[in-house]
Amino acid sequence: MTRRLISTGSPFERAYGYSRAVVDGPFAFVAGTTGYDYATMTMPEDAAAQARNCWATIARTLEEAGFSLADVVRATYYVTDAAHAEPVLTVCGEMLAEVRPAATIIVVAGLLKPEMKVEIEVTALRRQA
Repeated sequence: MTRRLISTGSPFERAYGYSRAVVDGPFAFVAGTTGYDYATMTMPEDAAAQARNCWATIARTLEEAGFSLADVVRATYYVTDAAHAEPVLTVCGEMLAEVRPAATIIVVAGLLKPEMKVEIEVTALRRQA
């Protein structure tokens, strides 16, 4: 199987030289995804709303790559304040309650832009039929 690059059309992808996801064999590696609504390039203020936008982008990306959220085996969550952890993890729990991937949450000093409060990256493994 050949390596396939998936783009969401975010201006950051081309400008910063990355793909939203790379599919290689049975794996999909989804880049760190922030809470932008890429259709409008707006960012909600609330960390939970940002997490919901992250998951919407990730779900669309996985679908385009031939995967689903059910295929997620690894997730890493980055938040810019420990106070954001619980609201973000609550959203993650809603999205992955039945999937339960191996996951890590990390509190970081900041993300690329000050309005970014959360970033999520995942790895998915295509299930064998």
